[in-house]
Amino acid sequence: MTNRRPIQHKFVGKLTVDTEFGNFLGDTRIRLLEAIERYGSISQAAKAVPLSYKAAWDAVDAMNNLAEAPLVERSVGGRNGGGTNLTDYGRRLIAMYRAVEQEYQEAIDRLSRRLGEGGETNVRQFQTLLRRMSMRTSARNQFVGHVSGLREGEVSFEVRVRLDDANEIVAVITRASAENLELAIGKEVHAFVKAPSVLIVTDQAARTTARNHLWGEVTRIHEGPVSSEVTITLPGGRNLTAMVTHDSIGALELAVGTAACAVFQATSVILAVFD
Repeated sequence: MTNRRPIQHKFVGKLTVDTEFGNFLGDTRIRLLEAIERYGSISQAAKAVPLSYKAAWDAVDAMNNLAEAPLVERSVGGRNGGGTNLTDYGRRLIAMYRAVEQEYQEAIDRLSRRLGEGGETNVRQFQTLLRRMSMRTSARNQFVGHVSGLREGEVSFEVRVRLDDANEIVAVITRASAENLELAIGKEVHAFVKAPSVLIVTDQAARTTARNHLWGEVTRIHEGPVSSEVTITLPGGRNLTAMVTHDSIGALELAVGTAACAVFQATSVILAVFD
């Protein structure tokens, strides 16, 4: 009878960077940024990671939305037909990530050795705990900003969130939620908006009951079998994605380069804080 070797468990550090911009950077996105720097093409970078072309663009949009300055910039036209490049800020962020990652892995190795002294069971239990602590959200649009205004009502709060110099969004939440989040002017908050909650208008004279109207330019249309995702890039580089029908794209004559406005209700905005 052959004795089986016991399985050795080892922690491998998968670093997520939590900066003043929020929790938005991890190993896959860093490798995507490095591939963009190497190839100068989002399609080639996506194949190298690997990611689908759409997933790569989604990741770039999310990073640009959550960062203080854009990490990736697009160039159009020219002799080579345009491309995708990292900004200086993006290069500095990669260097910071890799330096922190090395220190992080060394700390994880030391912790693993300590837990190992108490037996393999402790290591497995701690691994399970770490996995349960991670959080993901299904909201397509995710932003980080600071509370710029608060208006208290009898049962609700109106919260203004400043994303950058050009853009501000409004959320309406319950009094209990505002108290639970401990909102105050200047406090950093994360804002989430589902893509189906975003409408698109192209008529600058149009009026709606929605509180949020963010104008930008259509930079991508991803067509699906039933509906399509339309991405609008705002001044400053942040992006909003709406899910619309094929008929709506035709009726609005949407195309890359079209000026368009992302419209959504204040009640469609979900706020979160990370202490």
